[in-house]
Amino acid sequence: EVQLQASGGGLVQAGGSLRLSCVASRGNLNSYGVAWIRQSPGKGPEWVSSINAGSIATYYADSVKGRFTISGDNTGNTVHLQMNSLKPEDTAVYVCAAGLPTIPQLPTEYDYWGQGTLVTVSS
Repeated sequence: EVQLQASGGGLVQAGGSLRLSCVASRGNLNSYGVAWIRQSPGKGPEWVSSINAGSIATYYADSVKGRFTISGDNTGNTVHLQMNSLKPEDTAVYVCAAGLPTIPQLPTEYDYWGQGTLVTVSS
């Protein structure tokens, strides 16, 4: 199992960028797929992006394709989410989760969850 923590959120104007990090403070992410999932009022949880074990394959929700990029580092300790061209509708608490998903787009496939980091995009 792993313990993980999301960080890097903040306040940014529409069109700006943020880089989120998901750090394994305990354990290692090399053997796990990692997903970014966001929660905003009125929308409920929304799967955003995933990267599979070994950082071989990546997946993106239609709403963020072309704007967000998920990547892993060479140590297996951190997964990043580079967010460009941010929109007000991207405002949410972003949570990273790890697991061994059969279907990477399903939040229920992930077993270990971080606390999340708040992203606020102003217009």
